[in-house]
Amino acid sequence: QLRLVESGGNLVQPGGSLRLSCAASGFTSDYYNIGWFRQAPGKEREGVSCINKRFDITNYADSVKGRFTVSKDNANNTVYLQMNSLKPEDTAVYYCAARRYYCSLKVPDYPFWGQGTQVTVSS
Repeated sequence: QLRLVESGGNLVQPGGSLRLSCAASGFTSDYYNIGWFRQAPGKEREGVSCINKRFDITNYADSVKGRFTVSKDNANNTVYLQMNSLKPEDTAVYYCAARRYYCSLKVPDYPFWGQGTQVTVSS
């Protein structure tokens, strides 16, 4: 069983930065694509970024390109999401998820999910 644990969420002012972490344990060698998703109140969950840890391939939603960066620490089975120039519309619960084969920003493609971490951007 694959287990994912997010951390790093917090309250931050507009223009600020946060780094989220996603620590994986279990069958991590099989599920080597990690996606970051977010869900704001009253909205559907949406893909933010993903990384293929085996081939170092990344992808980003247009709304976060140039502001968010996904990276990995294979030795510690951890994936990070560095979020800069945060905006109030980035406020959401952020989730990481894992899948096989290839990087995807689609929610149904991911069988394993973490519990989420709250990010609030407000002055």
